Amino acid sequence: MLIPVILSGGSGSRLWPQSRAQFPKQFINFNAKYTLFQETLHRLKGIPGLAPPVVIANNDHRFVVAEQLREVGFENAKIILEPCGRNTAPAITVAALHAMKAYGSTAQLLILTADHVIKNRQAFHAAIEKARYAAEQKHLVSFGVTPTCAETGYGYIKRKPFGDKSYAVVEQFVEKPDQATAEQYVVSGEYYWNSGMLLFEAETFTQQMHKYQPQIFRACWHALEKAKADLTFIRLDEESFSVCPADSVDYALMEKTTATVVVPLNAGWSDVGSWSSLWEVSDKNSDGNVIKGDVITRDTTNTYINSEHKLIATIGVKDLIITESDDAILVTDKACSQQVKEIVKQVKLKKRSEAVTHRKRYLPWGSSDLIDSGEHFRVNHLTIKPYEKLSLHKHSYRTEHWIIVQGTAKIYKDGDVFVLSKNQSVSVNPGKLHRLENPGDKDLKVIEIQSGEYLHDNDIERFDDMYGRECVSAIKSDYVNNELQDITQNE
Repeated sequence: MLIPVILSGGSGSRLWPQSRAQFPKQFINFNAKYTLFQETLHRLKGIPGLAPPVVIANNDHRFVVAEQLREVGFENAKIILEPCGRNTAPAITVAALHAMKAYGSTAQLLILTADHVIKNRQAFHAAIEKARYAAEQKHLVSFGVTPTCAETGYGYIKRKPFGDKSYAVVEQFVEKPDQATAEQYVVSGEYYWNSGMLLFEAETFTQQMHKYQPQIFRACWHALEKAKADLTFIRLDEESFSVCPADSVDYALMEKTTATVVVPLNAGWSDVGSWSSLWEVSDKNSDGNVIKGDVITRDTTNTYINSEHKLIATIGVKDLIITESDDAILVTDKACSQQVKEIVKQVKLKKRSEAVTHRKRYLPWGSSDLIDSGEHFRVNHLTIKPYEKLSLHKHSYRTEHWIIVQGTAKIYKDGDVFVLSKNQSVSVNPGKLHRLENPGDKDLKVIEIQSGEYLHDNDIERFDDMYGRECVSAIKSDYVNNELQDITQNE
């Protein structure tokens, strides 16, 4: 049994402005049919003895993960939610403990990152088969990518001679080198890029973690033992997991144990860690340009241009990254694309929302796109998916006005239940319980106008929610009890 474990907790700040904390790069479709996360799932197809995937994600991304799994037919995946980020060593330990409990000690885990590109699926599968054999010999297997250049953005793995096996013993894991050192590594032929992907048996890994990192092991064991089911999610116990030391699996274990081996991977791998690396792995036109969206070029070469909303025109430029999102534009020389994270730091220091979220937010029931805003108003374009509904809630400070522009809406307001169609509208004053539902089989689209002295998203009290989000007590007042009773009767 082979269990794919997909680590999906990164923020991808070097691919800003498309990638942001609330919607990072793994959930974005850059140049393919699917997002990077979905491509990771797709390339697993055809591997024999495959169990449903396990996804390790943070709480903020839980509904995006669930939706993207559903879109590609992996609804049977297990989603384990980390209450806080503790790096890869605890995440993988939790996955290994979960696998032992569900499948037994010899179950094999294939550790993948949600945001990599691998172009040659056949070569990828062949490397996995070699790694599975090595894992049966009680090794912890890493996948080493044969370097194609002296890359300073990756860690490296130094191997010992292969002998008569398809894998080699790891002599050393090394940090990201400077340019001169990287060139020496490539010339020697003894080093691989460290892909970050692993394969091992559950018991082998947990025994090694218990030996070298007992504190991490114990914290993860308790967090999983006390975990709670929430809809389709497994929530790790926050108190237990929060005291777990934060460390990468390389530092915590792989650099210490003698059980590590490396299998070569030559499958067109990239971690897509910057805009320049995305340009490298993307299809280009005859001028070396990667074009996405509404773009016109003249005398432009070796440039990545991405337009999401506006026409972008370029004249007489080369070696640039030009990318436009719903609320920000980035222009940089490709050679400087690793420095984008420094721009993100500045955006955060200015406490700007562009560091965290997009204008369009993806929610469990659909999406909300901010069209316009001012001191005392906001206008959103809401899309509610078929058979989904907002929570039953109220606001203390703002009035909401909903205008139906597509589909049919079921409205709950002040204990009444009624239906609105295209071009009809309703207003809800502060303090009134209300809910919006899509009873149909097509998307419901609504223009929402918010007005009031305070429009922050934390002005919401939920009393009923089908997605497991936190609700206030439904018995806190007779008013709420009566409203809930009226709604139930009217349905």
